[in-house]
Amino acid sequence: MERINSVNDFNEAKQVIPGGVNSPVRAFRAVGGTPPFIKEAKGSYLVDEDGNRYIDFVQSWGPLLFGHADLDIQKAVEEAIKRGLSFGAPTTSETLLAKEIIALYEGIEKIRFTSSGTEATMSAIRLARGYTGRDDIIKFEGCYHGHSDALLVQAGSGLATFGNPSSPGVPQSFTKHTLLARYNDLESVRECFKKSSGVACVILEPIAGNMGLVPATQEFIQGLRKLCDEQGSVLIFDEVMSGFRASFGGAQALYGVIPDMATFGKVIGGGMPVGAFGGRSDIMACLSPEGAVYQAGTLSGNPVAMAAGIASIRKIKQGGEVLFSRLESLALRLMEGFKKCAQKHQIPLQTTVKGSMFGFFFNHAPVSNFEEALQSDTALFAKFHQAMLERGVYLACSQFETGFICASMDESLVDEVIAKIDEALEEIGRG
Repeated sequence: MERINSVNDFNEAKQVIPGGVNSPVRAFRAVGGTPPFIKEAKGSYLVDEDGNRYIDFVQSWGPLLFGHADLDIQKAVEEAIKRGLSFGAPTTSETLLAKEIIALYEGIEKIRFTSSGTEATMSAIRLARGYTGRDDIIKFEGCYHGHSDALLVQAGSGLATFGNPSSPGVPQSFTKHTLLARYNDLESVRECFKKSSGVACVILEPIAGNMGLVPATQEFIQGLRKLCDEQGSVLIFDEVMSGFRASFGGAQALYGVIPDMATFGKVIGGGMPVGAFGGRSDIMACLSPEGAVYQAGTLSGNPVAMAAGIASIRKIKQGGEVLFSRLESLALRLMEGFKKCAQKHQIPLQTTVKGSMFGFFFNHAPVSNFEEALQSDTALFAKFHQAMLERGVYLACSQFETGFICASMDESLVDEVIAKIDEALEEIGRG
């Protein structure tokens, strides 16, 4: 597969953009090679600048539940654009989308929109601190909540340590109130509470999608709810990836555990830049201008993004549980086929499915936390990714990301991909 134009485009981009990309993972450093520069997309497929066509399991990192260039969402965006791109003033579309989300997600009584998931999680944590009057927060190794300073931390030398900055430019003082616990390990959370003089909130991806796909256990989620209730801390579900993706009502519907607050992005914008955070009315009442906790954004509630979000959420409502059942069956078919291929070629593989989300690790043992995910064979993943790309299958370019099924996919497409997986593993086995 020739990618001459993409190579030239990448070299040109590197002259004016750091690393040639506007988000680091896009540079393909983890898998090697040159990233395809995308020209257009439709449904399940991407087309690059060289005319190569790829079956897309990234789907813009999750938001495109109905695939690329969905006609209903496009129509809503086109109508909104005719009325203006941005007003910096309230619109009824913000209220409409807020009502749609509140009606579907139990526990959200009020909500505020932002322009990104990073803004949403950053603001939710600030609000939790303002509500509780406490400074410390607990997050989990391997959970990603955006690139705000307080959340860019790495693990210390124990189960529960205050985080050290994991990026230059983040002062130690910015992360000194961030405690790290191990995912799916309640004892590590208890240790964090013991070390702190006051925990404002516990934030996690209930279905972690940034260490690969690693769902929380039922016991873990229920235990966190109980601990937060006992300690008077706010429980925040980061559903930027899983909200209205993993199920009709997000992760909280799957687990039957209601958080105090939740953050959203991805799907609720139908592919447009958007985020949101919401929760109980008494917590949200602390937010300016009603309360003293400040948060703002000129493009928050942008009318074009709101229109795309309304169209997307309404399509989700129309599809209902039947939609998610079909998407999950496709994800299961794909991962079951992958496992059979791996067994055939004697390659260790672990797979996971949650609704329309799927993940896999080249690992001998099941993965339940970040430490275990790091035991995966990333060199094998890089070879596999390159082999699949050459066969026209576009997967997330890191072992520690998640794949997504969209509504325009069907069983024949999945079976086509399984055949390509078999070919790729056979090629890798030959060396």
